[in-house]
Amino acid sequence: MANLKRDENRDQWSSKVGFVLAAAGSAVGLGNLWRFPYTAGQNGGGAFVLVYFAILILVGFTLMLGELVIGRHTQLNAVGAYRKIRKNWGWVGGIGVLASFLILSFYSVIGGWVINYVIKSITGAFTTGDVNMGELFVSFISSPGEPILYHAIFTLLTLGIVMGGISGGIEKYSKILMPSLFVMMILIMLRSVTLPGASEGILFFLRPDFSMITGEVMLAALGQVFFSLSLGMGVIITYGSYLSKAENIPQNSFIIPLVDTGIALLAGLAILPAVFALGFSPDEGPALLFIILPAVFAEMPLGSFFALLFFLLVLFAALTSSISLLEASVSYVVDEFHLGRTQTALLLGFIVFLLGIPSSLSQGIWGNLTFIRGLDFLDSIDFIASNIMLPLSGLFLCIFIGWIWGVDMAVEEATNHGRISFKLAPFWGFLIKWVAPIAILVVFIRGLA
Repeated sequence: MANLKRDENRDQWSSKVGFVLAAAGSAVGLGNLWRFPYTAGQNGGGAFVLVYFAILILVGFTLMLGELVIGRHTQLNAVGAYRKIRKNWGWVGGIGVLASFLILSFYSVIGGWVINYVIKSITGAFTTGDVNMGELFVSFISSPGEPILYHAIFTLLTLGIVMGGISGGIEKYSKILMPSLFVMMILIMLRSVTLPGASEGILFFLRPDFSMITGEVMLAALGQVFFSLSLGMGVIITYGSYLSKAENIPQNSFIIPLVDTGIALLAGLAILPAVFALGFSPDEGPALLFIILPAVFAEMPLGSFFALLFFLLVLFAALTSSISLLEASVSYVVDEFHLGRTQTALLLGFIVFLLGIPSSLSQGIWGNLTFIRGLDFLDSIDFIASNIMLPLSGLFLCIFIGWIWGVDMAVEEATNHGRISFKLAPFWGFLIKWVAPIAILVVFIRGLA
């Protein structure tokens, strides 16, 4: 059996800011810049945002604190962390690590698409409205070779950062990528909200229509919170394992979801006002990123510049998430099998690349091959990881803390053994034992349906 004793030389975050930016970066990704705006568009705009905020506090904060506590308490990877507390519970961490690895395999493919769109922005592909953006996108992703090349480039970028370690790699680049992401997001938002006719989109996004709050909207918001914050993937446990014993976990558990949500709100204000201003529908779904928005940029003054800025922004966000997804697996292999970080990252990166090839080809020459519920390979992997493995991982996390390890033990770790105040501890205990698991169970059942 692997040695689970904590390595005293284990890398740590060099600063609180570095950890918060890295952890927020793990949450900030395509889910914020792509899924949040179109999910809001499909679920009543302001009504969805209002419900999202409520669930963020009830579920997002609850699970974020739980994962950070387990990680910091054990200072081990997700599998080793559960196993160190309760010997027979390592499989729960295994679900999360495997889910993050599977997600990365197709996430890297989509990241490659983003790199291609950065290049398209530079070459002026979005400078005219005469180009059929749908045909442009389909032509690219259905090509057998070109998307795989960009998938490889994105994988290499992710590898390069993770091989640098925690303080010298992930934290260092998060300090560059996250502030840059904020600046670019604000610039795009300012351009979007000042377009003629943008006010309709702003009101749609920010003014809640309470008649639109339905059970379906609440379920959509719950799913967005769960998947946006990287919960259930072993990522937050892994990042928590690099925290010092003096760190204020309850405070960080508030800050990280708020930063993530701030980015999501900025994304909505950057995208939806422009979509309304130029006469497009806000509920176009996943096509919003690669088809609708390029069409918006083509009709916008200085559209080529803002297209480049936007897709660079999406690339930065995708990278901050991909490095966290790879780190969860790298940490597991390094801790459990005592391999070097560099060789582990290279090995896992190569496997990720190979797993991503069928996902890429399923958008083109393998498009007729269907698997789970008639879905292509990419969507089948997404369904398994997102609709089955992540909810189960989150559900078992709640059961583990609430009923196996014990809320009192978790609070003891969260308060640094009583040295910091955590007045919400009784409320958090109620949430982790009852509210969060029921909510996650609802998402899980809905996902299967």
